[in-house]
Amino acid sequence: QVQLVESGGGLVQPGGSLRLSCAASGSIFSINAMGWYRQAPGKQRELVAVITSGGNTNYADSVKGRFTISRDNAKNTVYLQMNSLKPEDTAVYYCNSNAKRLAVTTRRDYWGQGTQVTVSS
Repeated sequence: QVQLVESGGGLVQPGGSLRLSCAASGSIFSINAMGWYRQAPGKQRELVAVITSGGNTNYADSVKGRFTISRDNAKNTVYLQMNSLKPEDTAVYYCNSNAKRLAVTTRRDYWGQGTQVTVSS
């Protein structure tokens, strides 16, 4: 199995910063893309940012210029640096990893349990 564990969420005032981390562990052969999704109450889960194994990144328009995704391939860890946070960023943030397990020929998506980010004064 592959397990993803997020950390770094919390309560922050508007304009503040947080850094989320997600570490993948288990019987992993390789990981290609890793990303962050978020879901606010009453809203559909949306893609926030994604990073490929080669380091290419893509962001939702709502977070461009404020969030930065990065990864440490050796540690199977992805990060999300969130700056200039706004109340509308409040959501549960989920880590996603497209990975290939040992002894498995195909890739699939794995999800973390989520970490709460609340931006409020």
